[in-house]
Amino acid sequence: MRSKVKICGITTPEALVAALSAGADAAGFVFFPPSPRALLPDQAQGLAARAPHLLKVGLFVDADDALLEDAVAAGQLGALQLQGSEGPARVAELKARFGLPVWKAVGVKAAADIRAAERAFGGADLLLLDAKPPEGSSLPGGNGLRFDWRILLEARPAMAWGLAGGLTAETVAEAIARTGAPLVDVSSGVEDAPGVKNLAKIAAFVEAARRA
Repeated sequence: MRSKVKICGITTPEALVAALSAGADAAGFVFFPPSPRALLPDQAQGLAARAPHLLKVGLFVDADDALLEDAVAAGQLGALQLQGSEGPARVAELKARFGLPVWKAVGVKAAADIRAAERAFGGADLLLLDAKPPEGSSLPGGNGLRFDWRILLEARPAMAWGLAGGLTAETVAEAIARTGAPLVDVSSGVEDAPGVKNLAKIAAFVEAARRA
C-alpha cells in the first residue's frame, strides 16, 4: 500500500496547484502567526476554493477556539493537526466539537518518546512523528530536522501515524522503505527559503514518494 503524501505550509495558489498536479493527498495550511508559512483564515479560504476535493489539514499551535472556528470554516478543513502542547483532553474536545479527525504531532528522539506519545494520544486519529525542535526555537515543527528513523524499528506505532521532519525528494523513498510510514509530511524540504515553496521540488517529492 502506497504512502500518502502531505505538502504542508502551502501559502500560494501556485504551490497548491503544484501539489494537486503532482498527486499529493493532502495540503497543510498553517494557522500559527510566528511561522513564515502562516495564513489568515481569509487567505486560506481563497486557497481552499481552488481545491475543494483535496484534504486540507489545518496546523494549529495551542490555538484558541475563535481561531479554530474561523479557520475550519474558511479553510474547508478536513482534519486538524495540533502541533503545540495540547494534551489528550484537548484532542478529545476538538474531535467532539468539530467532528473532524484530529492529528497530534509530537517531537521524538528516542523509542521511549514514541511509546509515551502513543499512550497519551491513543484517542487521536493520527500520530505525526517529527523531530524535536532545536533548543530555543520558536517553531515546534517545520525546522528541517530529522530524527533517527531506526527508533521506529523498536517502537512503530500500532495506531495510524505519519512521518515528518527533514524529508526531501532525495530522502523520502529511503524513509518510506526503512520505516514503512503510511504518510509522509514535508514542508521545508520543498522550499527555497522558509515559506517559499519550490514547485519543481514539490513535484519531485511526490514522484519519489510514489516510487518508494
